[in-house]
Amino acid sequence: MAGHSKWANIQHRKGRQDEKRGKAWTRVIREIMVAARQGGGDPSANPRLRLAIEKAKAVNLPADTVKRNIDKATGNLEGVNYEEIRYEGYGIGGAAIIVDCMTDNRVRTVAEVRHAFSKHGGNLGTEGSVAFQFKHCGQLVFAPGTPEDALMEAALEAGADDVVTHDDGSLEVLTPPADFEAVKTALEAKGLKPEMAEVTMRAENSIQLAGEDAQRMQKLLDVIEDLDDVQAVFHNAEIAE
Repeated sequence: MAGHSKWANIQHRKGRQDEKRGKAWTRVIREIMVAARQGGGDPSANPRLRLAIEKAKAVNLPADTVKRNIDKATGNLEGVNYEEIRYEGYGIGGAAIIVDCMTDNRVRTVAEVRHAFSKHGGNLGTEGSVAFQFKHCGQLVFAPGTPEDALMEAALEAGADDVVTHDDGSLEVLTPPADFEAVKTALEAKGLKPEMAEVTMRAENSIQLAGEDAQRMQKLLDVIEDLDDVQAVFHNAEIAE
């Protein structure tokens, strides 16, 4: 992936997530419920649930809310059943977009996602149309100035796949999804704390967008992210500030 604007893109994305903190609660609750329903309500035996609870703490979701929704998902309380759906499509300049949703109404969700794409210059594609351009992996991003040699040694020792150095000085540690939590814990134990850490769909190659195209792409992404059923949006656009 081209790295010249990697850090700017990460910071921009974090800023937009902070702006939408209220909606973050809804997304985290859905993630907790799906994780608990699929893997059980015991975080010690369910890595996906552990990660969801960590996200809940990051957005200050109350612990009793976390517990109540785990109970709903595991059948101890009555609750809504959500299913996971992934949509793929194209944005401005042919940029690839993946949209992960959790919904209790598949018909409503696909209509909303399709409308967002078509109204703002994109096209909803078929399953598999862009997913091959992404890698499912753990991603930990470190700020410029992080000691590269120390990070590389610690990351590879902990089981990471790769450490990528970007032109702007930021560093990116990539892990197999199953090893993400162990690598993150090992790095933090050595004082190496990432600015952003998640299991994600990482674009293998990027498309540079600037000027009006960059603005249109950002608008498209914002509209999709604002949909109620959308959990996460991944894309391969490097959007110039």
